[in-house]
Amino acid sequence: MYDVVVIGAGPGGYVAAIRGAQLGLKVALVEKEQVGGTCLNWGCIPSKALLKTSELVDSIKKAKEFGLKVEGLSIDFPAVIKRSRAIVDQLVKGIVTILKSHDITVIKGTAKFKNATTLDVDGQAIQGKHYIIATGAKSRKLPNVEISKRIWTAKEAMLPDLQTPPQKLLVVGSGAIGMEFASFYHYMGSQVTVIELLDRILPQEDAEISAMAEKMFTKAGIHILTKQSVQSLVETKTGVDVTFSGGSKDSFDAVLIAIGITPNTEGLGLENTKIKLEKGHIVIDEHNKTAEPNIFAIGDVVTPPWLAHKASHEGVNVMEYIVTGKMHPLGPIPACTYCYPQVASVGLTEMQAREKYGDSIKVGKFPFVGNGKALATGKDEGMIKLIFHSKTGELLGAHMIGAEVTDLIHSMVLAMTLETTEAEIIHTIFPHPTLSEMIHETALDAFGQVIHMPKRK
Repeated sequence: MYDVVVIGAGPGGYVAAIRGAQLGLKVALVEKEQVGGTCLNWGCIPSKALLKTSELVDSIKKAKEFGLKVEGLSIDFPAVIKRSRAIVDQLVKGIVTILKSHDITVIKGTAKFKNATTLDVDGQAIQGKHYIIATGAKSRKLPNVEISKRIWTAKEAMLPDLQTPPQKLLVVGSGAIGMEFASFYHYMGSQVTVIELLDRILPQEDAEISAMAEKMFTKAGIHILTKQSVQSLVETKTGVDVTFSGGSKDSFDAVLIAIGITPNTEGLGLENTKIKLEKGHIVIDEHNKTAEPNIFAIGDVVTPPWLAHKASHEGVNVMEYIVTGKMHPLGPIPACTYCYPQVASVGLTEMQAREKYGDSIKVGKFPFVGNGKALATGKDEGMIKLIFHSKTGELLGAHMIGAEVTDLIHSMVLAMTLETTEAEIIHTIFPHPTLSEMIHETALDAFGQVIHMPKRK
């Protein structure tokens, strides 16, 4: 009998297990594949390793701007993939070591509920006082389309046996995953086309940021099609023949499907419990509790946003709730897209803020080109945008595009968590020269005090 049995060892599950052990609980962690889940093994981590390579390629191509002469650049694509897998292996081993240090029992196998109190793991009965479902999600597929060596999900796009980048690549979907792989393969030499059903790429982001992103990607050489869809994919011996919604046709060497996720709930035996599903996702209350009072669910298997850091935070929250009966609110959740340029955001978009508060908002903007560090490092394309309530000074939203913004957004998340106002940001001393100074200038701009931009008429 365990105090808590966690099903799924991704960033939600393994973090929950560690926190539970820290709180003195006897914890079992069930995983049918690799510790670390999709995020560590096939998502967040290896994709960032690949994107770093693409960033270096771009930097080398621009070496002349820095007074450097570089000749004979070539890409060893298998080595690029091999490096990403080596990083994954190192991190997986590290997590396994951490789990052992906390005396967490890791059980390899497929879990299925026999009832609300007993779990079957490949024929072995496991019992827990509480359960946490953290089974995550998998890539959503197009109807009647089979995944193959030429039609990919994100996993196939980084498999170790991939020897060369495709000459022509179609990316279906322009969310975070789609744009990250579009960016990577573009800098690896592929001719990339992105197709998006909606009227703009990165549709969850602020409209102004999306528009700037599209301009920057187009300038870089990525072909973007919006308000269009794929009608059919036909795999041939040499590629994939694609028919678009308008009737036009084209052929590609590979197609990446990046149209969202499907929660991993099948085979869990949920039909043997009172747990309810809505659009495939497990229904939970404000404490991440399912219809079974001893069973919780976290991460991609429940409500959006479907982000690794949200899953980890939920895992900690649930374990603390099990022990103390109290749960702190999630707070603002940042979103990051690690394409080139990067995109990051938290809180309300300008449109959402105007819908909620009308004219009682102030919007500040500051371009990268006005920042000394951005110019010095040759990364002067982008913008930071902050949205405040004009009467209370509350920071309502932060939206960024450009170099390293995924490492800048945390300060705005912290500011919102601490209920910081514009006055506190304005009177904070930011180090110089840094990219972070743009946050200061943006807050100043919202309230008519910007220093390093010409006076508005």
